[in-house]
Amino acid sequence: MTDETHADEADVALIGAGIMSATLGVVLEQLQPGLKMQMFEVREREAQESSSAWNNAGTGHAALCELNYTPQLSDGTIDISKALQVNTEFDLSRQLWSHLVKTGAITSPAAFIHPVPHVSFVRGADDATFLRKRHAALTAHHCYKGMDFTQDTARLAEWAPLVVEGRDPGETVAATQMITGTDVDYGALTTNLLAYLKKRPGFAVHFSRRVVNLQRLADARWRVDVREPGDTGTRSVVAKFVFIGAGGGALPLLQKSGIEEGKGYAGFPVSGIWMRADRPDLAARHDAKVYGKASVGSPPMSVPHLDTRIIAGKRHLLFGPYAGFSTRFLKHGSLFDMFRSMRLDNLGPMLAVARDDFDLTEYLVGQVLESKEERFAALRAFFPQASEADWREEVAGQRVQIIKHDPKHGGVLEFGTEIVAAADGSIVALLGASPGASTSVWIAIEVLERCFRRQLSAAGWTERLKAIIPSYGHSLIDEADLCRRVRAETAEVLHLRNV
Repeated sequence: MTDETHADEADVALIGAGIMSATLGVVLEQLQPGLKMQMFEVREREAQESSSAWNNAGTGHAALCELNYTPQLSDGTIDISKALQVNTEFDLSRQLWSHLVKTGAITSPAAFIHPVPHVSFVRGADDATFLRKRHAALTAHHCYKGMDFTQDTARLAEWAPLVVEGRDPGETVAATQMITGTDVDYGALTTNLLAYLKKRPGFAVHFSRRVVNLQRLADARWRVDVREPGDTGTRSVVAKFVFIGAGGGALPLLQKSGIEEGKGYAGFPVSGIWMRADRPDLAARHDAKVYGKASVGSPPMSVPHLDTRIIAGKRHLLFGPYAGFSTRFLKHGSLFDMFRSMRLDNLGPMLAVARDDFDLTEYLVGQVLESKEERFAALRAFFPQASEADWREEVAGQRVQIIKHDPKHGGVLEFGTEIVAAADGSIVALLGASPGASTSVWIAIEVLERCFRRQLSAAGWTERLKAIIPSYGHSLIDEADLCRRVRAETAEVLHLRNV
């Protein structure tokens, strides 16, 4: 055991070098320049897991095309509350990014974000009726100004020609489009944020370092034990605040912390595969992210979509993801990850989910057993004239869905993002998968409000935060004029479309 009197000291320890830790690090540095921060990453560089462009959808999740955010209730009405929440959370990200571009912290928005329309596409009369009702419900609110609806295949061909060509002209289809959508390379964004942080006094990032233990000290600080390369030994850092933003690796570290708030949590890992096309002429003909409806029992992250992706300056097409099951918590993790995370306090919730969520298990097993021909048939439902010669498989990132204790059911499986903080705010872990990266700034603000309340109220942080994120303290859902102004200003700075 290392004596904490000989350990390095820091104000903040950030575990994981992905978009979440990088975003929180930047926000903290903006609020208090010179804050002593140390970041630890098990991989050899940043953004190698879920933040990598090839490991996520890069949608710039704003609930523009993702149908799972607008469920139809038993009375037939469309619930848009979740969509509004996610939609305006993405505005927080746009505001921070705009601030960083304007101040020169990020040199060019084209390094990570591009305008790409978001399209929802459905087939069949029932789904077309649902989409029309969804369009009516969303466009009644100012946040969805400019959303178009069509059942005209000629108009749909203008939005997404690959979706129309070769399709049976008698098939009932419907679509909505938002031209304000984006494609975001969160790996490139993470690299840009870290490049800024590396230049700031007090910040240091350590790659190829695995955090192996967390221990609360008598003075309420945390000792973070870190394994050096080659397993030659460990070093320790004593920090006033710890953020566990390690993606799939967050749950085991939360468990090592021993905080009461982390008990009962378990993880259900879901793997994925994309179909990828790199032909420049083919990618140039599709300028959209086209989302369909999820299969019954499938996780939201497996909603089928045909995406324009702009990665390292090149355009690609991605289709999928095809879900599967793996016991790994990270793409480059161990097959024993899930088993090592099992504890007496989370075994009950895990068994309850196994009992109650059989549809999901059945779906994932089916996905694993699908043949290449069956996977390609799913692509042709979106792109009828797709040629197998143009496509190859790409392994997507791992997503670890949340399982937690529930008094009524014993345990529930959730697909969102959950912030688990100690009562004293000294440590917080980020669990879950979606909408994830797109709401990284909202997550950072939530961490501030839970763990830095004193600084927000007494140290002038609130006014600084408002300078970085002008809508802070206001609701873009309720304040239409502010919403329009924020979107127009951030669209201009980030070179996006506005309506």
